[in-house]
Amino acid sequence: MRLKIAVPALVIGALLMLLGIGQLTFWSPPETVTASVPAGSEAGPVTVIDAGAKAPDADDVDITVRSEGTFTLAVGRAGDVDAWVGDAAHLRVTAIAEEGLETRFTEGEETVPNPSGSDLWTSEETADGSVTYRWLDPAEGDWSILLAADGENPAPTDISVTWPNEATTGWAVPLIVIGALAIVLGIALFFVTPKRNRPAAEGSRAHQRRMETRKKPKRAGGASFGVAVVVAGLTVSGAGLAHASTSDPSSVPSPDPSSDPSSTASATSEAADEPAPPVLLESQLERILASVATVVAEGDAASDAELLEPRVAEAALALRTANYDVRSQASDVPEPTPVAAEPVLTTMVSSETSWPRTVVALTQSDENPVPHALVLVQADPRSNYQLSAAIQMLPGTTFPASDGAAGVAEVPVDVAGELALAPQDAMDAIADFLSEPDGDNAETFEANSFADAITSFQADVVADPGNDSADITFVHESEQDFAHALSTSDGGAMVFGYLNHTYSSVPRGAGDSIDLDGTVYESLTGETSTDEGIDVRYGEAVMMYVPPAGSDERIRVIGAAQQLLSAELR
Repeated sequence: MRLKIAVPALVIGALLMLLGIGQLTFWSPPETVTASVPAGSEAGPVTVIDAGAKAPDADDVDITVRSEGTFTLAVGRAGDVDAWVGDAAHLRVTAIAEEGLETRFTEGEETVPNPSGSDLWTSEETADGSVTYRWLDPAEGDWSILLAADGENPAPTDISVTWPNEATTGWAVPLIVIGALAIVLGIALFFVTPKRNRPAAEGSRAHQRRMETRKKPKRAGGASFGVAVVVAGLTVSGAGLAHASTSDPSSVPSPDPSSDPSSTASATSEAADEPAPPVLLESQLERILASVATVVAEGDAASDAELLEPRVAEAALALRTANYDVRSQASDVPEPTPVAAEPVLTTMVSSETSWPRTVVALTQSDENPVPHALVLVQADPRSNYQLSAAIQMLPGTTFPASDGAAGVAEVPVDVAGELALAPQDAMDAIADFLSEPDGDNAETFEANSFADAITSFQADVVADPGNDSADITFVHESEQDFAHALSTSDGGAMVFGYLNHTYSSVPRGAGDSIDLDGTVYESLTGETSTDEGIDVRYGEAVMMYVPPAGSDERIRVIGAAQQLLSAELR
């Protein structure tokens, strides 16, 4: 009988082990799965790969792109990529389907600018022929991949996505274990010795002893026993098993937080209160600052304003262009203060997804005696950030602290909202105060070294007896297009703007003249005096803190930069 069991056990065990080993080897599924864009898909100047083309819950996803020439692979936030694409014709890879990658083609512009080098990208690669990119999201949020050749030729469409295969061989190990146990059982049966029949007398005496045992009374407190079942080495004992009682607090089921509507509402509220992420990652900002600093250094070295144009605009361009021009005529005019990319002391990065976007970085290198606020503005998705202003902080002032992990809100310059004054109104107010220190805005601003220097100079010029024969005026006007504002954590705002300052001196009567001898104005005009008068123009970049409405604080001027622009005879 035992041989009838042993042989089948050995055979069945061997077959089960073979099946299990086969699932782990020659029958095992492939380690990865690949989906590709269908051959012959229509192409445009741009191809976009959405997050939907990434296998869910897969960490190791590789994008392979093949092309006949050189192309750019760039990674950016989904909204930024879409904004850059705009109305361009493009192929969009949207999802993974059973037959491959799903795509959608959109008609539009046949050419676009070359996207290589855009500040929107967190990373980019330039490849020739093919590239395999490990798709890792740089931060929280939705991210996309943009592909383009040069903006004129078709973008690559030979794209495949590869990710780890989730298919498992769940029965492999159980089959091997059960097969091994069956083989062990079969081998064991070959060595089991069968029971021999006992003599009848011995059997009778054994029977008698069992009967006597049954007749003995059962003692109280006798030992209990349990039944143990052994299956594949796992022992489950029947001794001491009992049903759980609800009187045991540990056995009471704990409530499921997800089933509590109040907890869901709370989680939703917390998610809504989370600050929006900044439009730039730290690595992006570092790269942009380095590019800006390099361009400015090249322009300063050559005194060539045209070299500044890729990365400098607005107030910063006006002041540096004027400095180059003035120094070419008056060598004693100092060079502009260098722009430092690092170290970065603090930042204010917009979280607005629309354009223009404003970013501020406070930097100070060994060449800068005081920290400089670098105001960077991106006009539209296809433009790079440009330095709008480089404003040095005034002594004794404090720049608002910022949480670099969270973005700040852009503040409309012409709306007061929750502020004491609208940003543009604040710029108009400082212009009025500098023009008329005793006027309506005499109490609007805290005392500061910039305003003190300007108003003191103006008062001294007017009071100079040598100027009694001249009519002297000082007019400061705010440049409407150069104002930018970002919110602060206390409900106020940092305002960055630009003033045009005109200092005019006109002889009062016939025979009167303005003496220019030995001044920088002589160098700029080529004249030692003028009977008609002179207009001297300065540019003034200003950085202010505007408190929230209802605050007892005054507006604080935190930084300023001034540059002589020109001197023209009337």
